[in-house]
Amino acid sequence: MEFKISYVIIWQFYMKNIGRKEESERVMNKMKTRCQVLYNYRYLIKQLVTKDIKLKYRRSFLGYVWSVLNPLMVMVVMYLVFSKMFRFNIDNYSAYLIIGQTLFTFMTEATNQAIFSITGNGPLLKKVYVPKYVFTLSKVTSSLVNLVFSLGAMIIVFVITKVQFSWAMLFFPVILMEVYIFSLGLGLFLAEAAVFFRDIQYIYNVLTTAWMYLTPIFYPMEQLPESVQKAIKIFNPMYQYITQFRTISLHQTLPAAGDVVYGFAIAFVFLIVGSWAFIRKQDDFILYI
Repeated sequence: MEFKISYVIIWQFYMKNIGRKEESERVMNKMKTRCQVLYNYRYLIKQLVTKDIKLKYRRSFLGYVWSVLNPLMVMVVMYLVFSKMFRFNIDNYSAYLIIGQTLFTFMTEATNQAIFSITGNGPLLKKVYVPKYVFTLSKVTSSLVNLVFSLGAMIIVFVITKVQFSWAMLFFPVILMEVYIFSLGLGLFLAEAAVFFRDIQYIYNVLTTAWMYLTPIFYPMEQLPESVQKAIKIFNPMYQYITQFRTISLHQTLPAAGDVVYGFAIAFVFLIVGSWAFIRKQDDFILYI
């Protein structure tokens, strides 16, 4: 009897582990298939990104120069308002301001573009088969290209305000990758939600306005109560990314390893949740667009 019970326990343990192994293999095979599909459509993504960038500056006299001029002009206005009227005591306020402004603008632009990535391509999706996430990915990627152009404005401000350039700035791409992954995950979630609930665009505009004021873009973090500071540090991903960028630029040192790990962890959590929500409902998109 004891032998039989032991045999049953061993058999259940064995089958349980075999089941886990098979489930793990199934998930890995799915991921490999999706990565292969993404690779196969790389030229389409490139064309969509190119189209978005060209359309943004079509019939504009200055064209791509606006990618540099626009953040500079916004920064000057915000600088005059917050440094002269509110008088925040921040060293090199111009550089401090443009860093926060540039990264937050990228996130809002990428996610706002992502909201319309599926509904705006309805006629194409009804005619031919294309992986639906390609459109959201292309919108976020085109915003990343615009961000790279905007870095020109940031460099100009750094030169004028005599920010010391250092080897730590080679770490910039890592931080940009954090923001990109986070924006892509949030963009996938919003794109899926907008198909079934069109009012999401208006709600999101209100949320991003509140989000901006809860991010230390134009004011020092020390202005806030300690309880609010702790909440922002934990629950506001943009605070993490902007602070890392400022640490490199204004303090000429690398951000703490824990902050980088935490930033990537948040980004991948959003990517996983956004991808799961998107893939779960993508077959129903055609019924609502």
